[in-house]
Amino acid sequence: MNALAVVAVVALALLHVYILVLEMFLWTGPRARAAFGTTEEFAVATKALAANQGLYNGFLAAGLLWGAFASDPVGFQVRVFFVICVAVAGLYGAATASRKILFVQTIPALVVLAPVLLAR
Repeated sequence: MNALAVVAVVALALLHVYILVLEMFLWTGPRARAAFGTTEEFAVATKALAANQGLYNGFLAAGLLWGAFASDPVGFQVRVFFVICVAVAGLYGAATASRKILFVQTIPALVVLAPVLLAR
């Protein structure tokens, strides 16, 4: 895999590590509330749900990192699978929670998918 594809996949993974931190550890704080547009009351009431979502984002990050550093052909298959998982999760989030997720998750995933496929 070429360097651009590796950097793109790692960057997408780091985005999901950041989302994990926001959802699992900073959910009730001002940074996460601003990022997700929630009130303090809502954040307190949904803290456990957000932590669960954060854990899933961590799994996406782990899969992306696995794919970025695994040797091919498995690495390529894992990269494609997890980048598509991120895009699909973003589509679902945009349809059910906030359109902003389309721009934060789906579009970056599709941008990353291009160099991954071209590096094949």
